[in-house]
Amino acid sequence: MPLWVPESDVQASLAMSDLIEAMQQALANFSAGCVVQPVRTAIEYRPMAFFGLMPAYDPASGLVGAKLLTVLPGNLALGLPSHQASIALFDAASGALLAVVDGRYITEARTAAVSAVSVRHLARREARVLAILGSGVQAHSHLEALPLICDFQEIRVWSPNEARLAKFVQHAGPRVQAAASAGGAVRGADVVVLATSSSTPVIDADWISPGAHVVAVGACRPNQCEVAPKLMRSSRVIVDSREAAQVESGDVIHSHCDIHAELGEVVAGTKPGRGSAEEITLFKSLGLGIEDVVSAGLAFRQAQAAGRGIQVPL
Repeated sequence: MPLWVPESDVQASLAMSDLIEAMQQALANFSAGCVVQPVRTAIEYRPMAFFGLMPAYDPASGLVGAKLLTVLPGNLALGLPSHQASIALFDAASGALLAVVDGRYITEARTAAVSAVSVRHLARREARVLAILGSGVQAHSHLEALPLICDFQEIRVWSPNEARLAKFVQHAGPRVQAAASAGGAVRGADVVVLATSSSTPVIDADWISPGAHVVAVGACRPNQCEVAPKLMRSSRVIVDSREAAQVESGDVIHSHCDIHAELGEVVAGTKPGRGSAEEITLFKSLGLGIEDVVSAGLAFRQAQAAGRGIQVPL
């Protein structure tokens, strides 16, 4: 019987530190051609309402699976998650359905874990100031993940939603300070995370300091841009998937920037990462099906070992 792993059991089964290591290996395997994964299929079934299919086969774990997700930005005004998902896992050898894993938290957590991998390999070792633009779930998950990689002495957060920003800072604790403006958060920061739902650029290229590392996790459609084209062209751009970035990322498509490497290539050492201490590096994250399958597989195995989840007869 397959195992249903609800969100509460997924959260109990996934430690962020373990997820970062799993994502690092998954990215390396992807870029080495050791997994099977097409570019995701996404349909806009009504204005600003998307349904996506993200399949992948991971020979390392013997799992084949797919994430089914919906993205409805308007849900936030209703108090509902903008991203909702389920991940189906199958045994690659027999084809049997092994588990259905809730994917909302996995989407949130694995995105931040992948960003942490980019910080590990692309940010300067002496990075001490982190700026986060946004106050939603991705801002929360990045605040959890990135300090596991760098010893940040200062963390600044800005959001256009003042009420949500105040609540975010209150719950984040004394190490996190609210910035009065996006520019105030970004100027002088060593690592900058763009975690907003904006479809237009949210920062000025001139705000970014030499040697900074920028992580852009939003704007995953061809008609959306969260990074100023000038910044895209002046940075060393690293993506999770070169093939996906060239058809899905408005930031890449409209800036006509050069893609230096996939993050998995940098992890494996087949492509160099940062070129100099003064260079600006930029990781454009779109999200990969293999990240979801590997994350769900980790949650499934941990839940199974701990007796979590619900066996569902079919």
